[in-house]
Amino acid sequence: MVVDPLSDDRLDRAFLALADPVRRRIVARLSRGPATVNELAEPFDITKQAVSKHIQVLEHAGLVTRTRDAQRRPVHLDAATLEALTAWIDRYRLIHEQSFRALDAVLAAQAGATTGHQQEQEQDHKHSDQEARP
Repeated sequence: MVVDPLSDDRLDRAFLALADPVRRRIVARLSRGPATVNELAEPFDITKQAVSKHIQVLEHAGLVTRTRDAQRRPVHLDAATLEALTAWIDRYRLIHEQSFRALDAVLAAQAGATTGHQQEQEQDHKHSDQEARP
């Protein structure tokens, strides 16, 4: 498999951007719809400039975009980038789920074999007890 370094760089930027709790909360807020910097800054005890810097990091990572709407500059979540991150995570989650299913099948087969063997032993024991009685 050929690794696309550009794609790898985008993943790195996106995951690094999401490593910060303020930026994750901004993304969570934007999942409900676009918002201005002032609106995004409201729940935080930090300056609007600090919120703007967090938004710039999210923009650089491709997670958000800004548009101009008259005097407003709303920030929008880029759902396509989040979908790409989810797809990347899901690929590895599915690989591990398949491994766990295979392990479950092996364990179930072993449990079935053990149960069958125990039942045979119990039947043999009952049969020998019956033969030993006068």
